[in-house]
Amino acid sequence: FAYIAPINAVILYHANAAETFGSVPEAISAGFAITPDMIAYATGGILIAGLVQVGIAILIKVLGVSKFEKIFPPAVAGTIIAVIGLNLAPTAISMASSNWWIAIVSLSTAVIVRLYVKGFTRLIPVMCGIIVGYIVAAVTGNVSFEAVNQASWVGVPSFVLPKFSIYSLTVLVPVALAPTIEHFGDIFAVSAITGKKFYDDPGIHRTLAGDGIATAVAGFFGGPANTTYSENTGVLAITKVFNPVVMRIAAVFAVILSFVPKVGAVIQSIPTAVMGGIEILLFGMIAAVGMKTLIENRVKVDGKNLIVISVMLVVGIGGAAIGIGPVRFEGIGLAALVGLVLNGIFVLTKAPEE
Repeated sequence: FAYIAPINAVILYHANAAETFGSVPEAISAGFAITPDMIAYATGGILIAGLVQVGIAILIKVLGVSKFEKIFPPAVAGTIIAVIGLNLAPTAISMASSNWWIAIVSLSTAVIVRLYVKGFTRLIPVMCGIIVGYIVAAVTGNVSFEAVNQASWVGVPSFVLPKFSIYSLTVLVPVALAPTIEHFGDIFAVSAITGKKFYDDPGIHRTLAGDGIATAVAGFFGGPANTTYSENTGVLAITKVFNPVVMRIAAVFAVILSFVPKVGAVIQSIPTAVMGGIEILLFGMIAAVGMKTLIENRVKVDGKNLIVISVMLVVGIGGAAIGIGPVRFEGIGLAALVGLVLNGIFVLTKAPEE
């Protein structure tokens, strides 16, 4: 989400530039058409932003991963994980509130499958919840199949090669800092859920480099920026399927299905209430994992820890946002940044533990 506003700014800037033949941009009507050329400038900035993330990953490797861990103690890491879930909670409620009965059906199905069903089906409670919720929504007339009927079975995605401008680079490249900080929080969350310290092995520098490379490649082909997907953390918590091979297989299927517009149309036809019901469970579990991290690491919630946790929680879920030039920190990213800064200050000043 950190990239959305800057991308819109770049597209609007180049739309204005096209209208005024490169002179000082002025307001134009909201009815202008977004051309591939405008998108190309946005994706050019995205490509370079991805390379910046790779550069940050290299810097972390050079400075040493062990130093990185010291500035993210359990008090900070656990709170970040909790903030991820709590920050996403309003989204789940908003989606579910479009039709609470359907949301309850999908949520209940996922819970029942996860707790009471045996065998392979128990591993896919989210999928079961979505399928049952979708069927109920369709039977009750809450699904529109118009787009599905119109979509073709085979199609080629639109590819746009990147272009570069000073404006797109100055707006989009600094934004890489926000998803980078959010990346740290998501890796801590996944590590806590799986019981494996991924920030040690393969290392936070490698996971961040992968994030950056993915963003750069996406930008090269005209796609949006990639960031670690916090919602997926909840899926890991509920399914207990931690094998990375599953993700690789899913990635291959995603690429194949991108050439089948009919499937995309079916996915888009899923009512928001169905997903809202599932997300109530997923996002709540992420927050619970954050609390579990604090408990298992026996974090004393007093002294400096109390201050760090308190400020991070309010900043992370209270809607705070800080803009520094084109970079906008908010939500998870801002909470992580605040936790990092506060903890660093307390360590340097040797603040009392109690």
